[in-house]
Amino acid sequence: MKNGSASFVPANTADGVIVVGAGLAGLFTALKLAPLKVTVISPAPIGEGASSVWAQAGIAAALSEGDTPEDHAADTVRAGAGLVDETVALLMAREARARIEDLLQYGVPFDKDLEGTLTFGHEAAHRTNRILHVKGDTAGRAIMGAIVATVRKTPSITVLEGVSARDLVVRNGRVQGVVLAPTGENSQIDTFVVPTRAVVLATGGAGHLFSVTTNPVEARGEGVAIASRAGAVIADAEFVQFHPTAIDIGRDPAPLATEALRGAGALLINGKGERFMRAVHEDAELGPRDVVARAVHREVIGGRGAFLDCRPIGPGIAEKFPTVISTCKSAGIDPVHEPIPVAPAAHYHMGGILVDVQGRSTVDGLWACGEVTSTGAHGANRLASNSLLEAVVFGARVAKDIATALPPLPPQNLHAIARGSVAAHRHVEAERTLRETMSAKVGVVRDADGLSEALGTIIALERDNEGDLQLANMLVTAKLVASAAFARNESRGANFRCDYPAPDDALARRSALTLRGADEIARKAAGIASPPRLRIVSQG
Repeated sequence: MKNGSASFVPANTADGVIVVGAGLAGLFTALKLAPLKVTVISPAPIGEGASSVWAQAGIAAALSEGDTPEDHAADTVRAGAGLVDETVALLMAREARARIEDLLQYGVPFDKDLEGTLTFGHEAAHRTNRILHVKGDTAGRAIMGAIVATVRKTPSITVLEGVSARDLVVRNGRVQGVVLAPTGENSQIDTFVVPTRAVVLATGGAGHLFSVTTNPVEARGEGVAIASRAGAVIADAEFVQFHPTAIDIGRDPAPLATEALRGAGALLINGKGERFMRAVHEDAELGPRDVVARAVHREVIGGRGAFLDCRPIGPGIAEKFPTVISTCKSAGIDPVHEPIPVAPAAHYHMGGILVDVQGRSTVDGLWACGEVTSTGAHGANRLASNSLLEAVVFGARVAKDIATALPPLPPQNLHAIARGSVAAHRHVEAERTLRETMSAKVGVVRDADGLSEALGTIIALERDNEGDLQLANMLVTAKLVASAAFARNESRGANFRCDYPAPDDALARRSALTLRGADEIARKAAGIASPPRLRIVSQG
């Protein structure tokens, strides 16, 4: 691996592949593309700033005795509230074994028993133990550590650190380059273009569109924005998963109390010590995330408070869940003897760039994988620990597809197409307004009035804050999320509309939006007009 910075643009980008994003999806794709030349764009130092590093629970794989890919796919479909593409779910579950073998080869130290056999944990909505962990709650960091070490030893990969993608260069209907900008807030350097044969967007999620999130600050949804501006279709944008048990200690990002705690026996209680999930879902604390998140939300806004009681796990919690214990103790909480205050937080975006089973977007020359995409694997509500699996399964598929038919060389004069420059100053107050608006109006519970207000705010922020490319991208993705939520007049999975509290069988299909379509919905919603019906794409 070669390292670069904003002042060093690799000379080989034109005859190679650019991967935007240095989380698990991006780095796994880069490894699978070897020996093709790959340049990885990383806003933060490699191994930092990616949600993958923060993943506590693990990776789901049907490898234990008695488990099958078909059972894993069935659980995925069951959790997805009617919108999971069953073909994609089964494909993902069947390819899990090969991808876990890859990770083991890269040196990931998954938990094993004394005989050296992989062990599997239990998490919500899985009907059997199938979650591979690393020391309880350190899977993300351990997986990324092994992947980064392998990337560093791979000569075909160059990592360009300290820069972010702000736009794509499209010529004759094909993506042929990426507009980059330094990530330093006070940088005065203009944007610059790097040409390439193929672009893979692996920029992660959009949690920082919300004021309460478990995501790192880099998860601003910019990949969805730049893809949509290039003409890509965005699918299922309305479905944002809120993790029910973010640790409520006033930090941004909010620390996470992993789902695995409930799998190990932790209970959800309110301030009176009452378990409230038994009256909500047959699986109680292990119900689907959207159901649990709304129940926690009701307790919090009802003034009763919500707490995760880990005392049933016993003193062994310290060894099983060191990350959670460390976080709690830093805030003066001892989970062995007292419950942990929790609240829902934006955690995972099921929606994103619409891609096929090879990771191809609707724009030639543009592939995508990981959380930035909508593959159909998650539907309206992601099954716990499927995100890391999706990242490696589709990362491998993207790499194979690109390597099989590498697109032609781009033209040499792309430098003339860069749009705009880096703003001399960030619009910090506007970003704060956006995040607060999204949490208040496009959060766990939504309605038409709140969504209309949010879209009006987004339009005003776009009008009043020109020049900040990062904020512009955040506003585009926020508009796509809110517009899709406004147009889906039903409650399904993570999109709960209190004015349409029941699902509508006629809308039991994935949604699709272009940026132009989102603009039209936003303008009509801000004018309090009746929303148009969301276009539905076939799952066939």
